[in-house]
Amino acid sequence: MFDVTTVVRFVELATDALAEAREEIDALNVYPVPDGDTGTNMFLTVQAGRDALLDSVARGDDTDTALKALARGSLMGARGNSGVILSQLLGALVARMRKAGPDERKSVVLAEAFRDGCIASYAAVGTPVEGTILSVMKAAADAAMEVAPNDSSAPTIAAAAEAARVALERTPQQLKLLADSGVVDAGGRGLVVVFEAAETALTGRRRVEPTKARGARSVPVLLPTDDLTEDGPAYEVMYLLDAEDDVVGDLRAELAGLGDSLVVVGGDGLWNVHIHTDDVGAAIEAGIHVGRPHRVQVTHFAEQIAAAKARRPSRLGRKIVAVTAGPGLQELFAEAGAITVATEPGRRPSAGEILHAIDASGAAEVVVLPNDPDSLQVAEIAARGAEESGKVKVAVIPSQAQVQGLAAVAVHEPGRPFDQDVVAMTAAARHARHGAVTIAARKAITTAGACSPGDVLGAIDGDFVVVGDDLFDVAYGVLGRLIGGGGAELVTLVAGEGAGDLAERLEKMVARRHPVLEVVVYDGGQSRYPLLVAVE
Repeated sequence: MFDVTTVVRFVELATDALAEAREEIDALNVYPVPDGDTGTNMFLTVQAGRDALLDSVARGDDTDTALKALARGSLMGARGNSGVILSQLLGALVARMRKAGPDERKSVVLAEAFRDGCIASYAAVGTPVEGTILSVMKAAADAAMEVAPNDSSAPTIAAAAEAARVALERTPQQLKLLADSGVVDAGGRGLVVVFEAAETALTGRRRVEPTKARGARSVPVLLPTDDLTEDGPAYEVMYLLDAEDDVVGDLRAELAGLGDSLVVVGGDGLWNVHIHTDDVGAAIEAGIHVGRPHRVQVTHFAEQIAAAKARRPSRLGRKIVAVTAGPGLQELFAEAGAITVATEPGRRPSAGEILHAIDASGAAEVVVLPNDPDSLQVAEIAARGAEESGKVKVAVIPSQAQVQGLAAVAVHEPGRPFDQDVVAMTAAARHARHGAVTIAARKAITTAGACSPGDVLGAIDGDFVVVGDDLFDVAYGVLGRLIGGGGAELVTLVAGEGAGDLAERLEKMVARRHPVLEVVVYDGGQSRYPLLVAVE
């Protein structure tokens, strides 16, 4: 009933919008703990769902499987109180869409999904508090339910988004701490961003506010909260839990006596547990009593808030750390202002090497370009290690190839807000289709057929697509496929060891057959790959 393309467009828009609004939402975060991470947590939650959805679509999964991937991905990646609640809403949306019958109105299905998500979120929270994301969600769901029976999906979503905006402005009247601090609720503001992304996905129109949200106009007055007094809980505990659905009620009851801000969401055997407590061990043991806790995260509020207040006093500016695969590539990234970490086939950099480069940068903000699938995980480990110091903000661009890293560096602008720069660099890397040419070292069976030592292999996005005996023919075959995907404007050719005049010959061929395309040639000096190529 629902087109997965529209769902992809929604989560892409929501991820980008939350990235853009992340710093604003973090600044609004005063309840229940002023730890300044609500926007970041909501962004990471939707980003995890988006990545799982895109991976599923890329595998060619059907719509039902892709939707389940979105729900599971957001649940597993949910961070913080508001992020966990947001994952519940996304899960409810997916569940209702999957059950939709061919004769049902789409508008009604969407409205009922919002209603189901709202009901489930209230039930998942140990002690619901009005003036929070829950109030905004309820207003949006009620408005959607009123409009849906008599109108189409677009007006239904528009009504929900407008109701969410109105409810957000009302949150300081419902929660005294917000009024005293001079802000609207951070989680509610993030939810408004998500509903506006849904509105844009269905209508094509992006709402432009004449002024920023009310809560973003002034610096919040940070006041003591119940979770920052001597009697209040000192830790935030989060974990994923593998457990049967029928034991979750007992888990909630056991956790309710251990602290506050309790949220338990999920279903079908996988749950995300969040609580503020003094007794970390008891909170984890409660999960052990009913299932298998994993991905346990414990945050000490006092340390986190102290680190946030003292963050980056001696670190300034923004730097890029790039993993590079050859002397020429190293020089290219260095000329762009990046700190380089060398790699070569068979020897990938360690998390320690990347962490050292982040520390040595002296920057308050660092963007890491792993430029290789095998380096992505170690880059993320290094980024987490660096951020734990509380002195630096780190983002890892999921660049899978050197040429994707070059595309990201080309749009880097250190003068714009960090999150906007990260979004632009990520989009540039993601939209750079990439390929490579190498020489087979042994007999093997590839996705393009059998190969023998000395055969020329052409790859696109990491998969072999051509096996041949002529370097130029294979290289042009790869390039032709990339250009044939449509929408090409720029071709980047990076010559490696043993390439000879391969890149120059390809440049002339492209100029003759595709005169509208711009071609850039670099000497990368990388081993084992005579040619790397990107098409943007």
